[in-house]
Amino acid sequence: MTNATTLTTTLNPAAPTTEPISNGEIFAAHSGGKLTVTSRIPLDSKRNLSIAYTPGVAKVSQAIADTPEDTREYTWAERLVVVVSNGTAVLGLGDIGARASLPVMEGKSALFTEFSGLNSIPLVTESKSIDEIVKMLVMLRPSFGAVNLEDFAAPDCFELERRLIEELDCPVMHDDQHGTAVVSLAALKNATRITGRKLEDNRIVILGVGAAGVAIAKILLNCGVKDVVLVDSRGIVSTDRTDLTPEKQALSTRTNPRGLTGGIDEALTGAHAVIGVSSTTISEASLALMEEGPIVFGLSNPNPEVSPELAARYAAVYATGRSDYPNQINNVLAFPGIFRGALDSGATKITEDMKLAAAQAIADLVGDDVRADYIVPSPLDPRVAEAVAAAVEKSQRDNG
Repeated sequence: MTNATTLTTTLNPAAPTTEPISNGEIFAAHSGGKLTVTSRIPLDSKRNLSIAYTPGVAKVSQAIADTPEDTREYTWAERLVVVVSNGTAVLGLGDIGARASLPVMEGKSALFTEFSGLNSIPLVTESKSIDEIVKMLVMLRPSFGAVNLEDFAAPDCFELERRLIEELDCPVMHDDQHGTAVVSLAALKNATRITGRKLEDNRIVILGVGAAGVAIAKILLNCGVKDVVLVDSRGIVSTDRTDLTPEKQALSTRTNPRGLTGGIDEALTGAHAVIGVSSTTISEASLALMEEGPIVFGLSNPNPEVSPELAARYAAVYATGRSDYPNQINNVLAFPGIFRGALDSGATKITEDMKLAAAQAIADLVGDDVRADYIVPSPLDPRVAEAVAAAVEKSQRDNG
């Protein structure tokens, strides 16, 4: 354990570098929506109209009727990712409903197209019924090739994802869970290279046991980390608590091996790393309880659990979810390549091995350039999606 007067670290968080953006600029950019659909075939002559639509299109439709597998060749469906939400847990805004979530989903679809080359459209629903949403997507299955679940509140998000994986014959992933987990794992792999401790030997605390916290815990356990402690709004998750959801109850038997009880301070005492995925603020007194030179990920947006200024006094490595500081833990590093690799390989499910392969691919791109302020590549690095897609595709080939 350390205090602010004795620890010297290599961390030097940069000041925000982005220029202020006016409300006028933001609303002007969103006017009319951020997406458009264009034809790949020029519609500038009667001949081209006859090819793209009637009468030519009838031959293609008949071919698909005769051989349904031709859908992959002659439509966009099998390369189309639908971004599905009901707006019950929109980042930083909460339960704002389907209509208000649509600008976020449009943005997610734009990221898919930009970084993976896949087509994507948003699909929002006002339903909060898992049964209704599953039924809707099963009925719409001929229209798309993969499902990205976005901003569904916990705990419903867990059952919804499970049900859809069971009932759809195409890749399904709740990005708030697994995208965050994959990028966090990649960042931790490189952060531990700096601190000199093997990943599996770290005592890691996760603050927040919602969608992201649950998925991060699972992926760390699957990587062999032995000491993971979860903290929710009522304290440390342990087997003696009677107020746990099914997801937390299942994790209580796999985490907290030292049998800790209490709250944030008890969890952080002697910890090597903390990952914040909640709205909790970590005080300086609590941070000082950690082992010397800890890894601190404050991923809550827009206000991280630990400010960069405070982290600079204690942390050997610091990361946030923000784009205006180094080490941004951004899901765009993961989801475009994961879906691209899954669809390229013909996979019908996104497996745990694919997620682990994706995390390793992201970490490897940093290579020998790793340093305290560079543990993951930039979200704008053009190498990322291709590397992740290749790793996911290889995982599918190797594991079937």
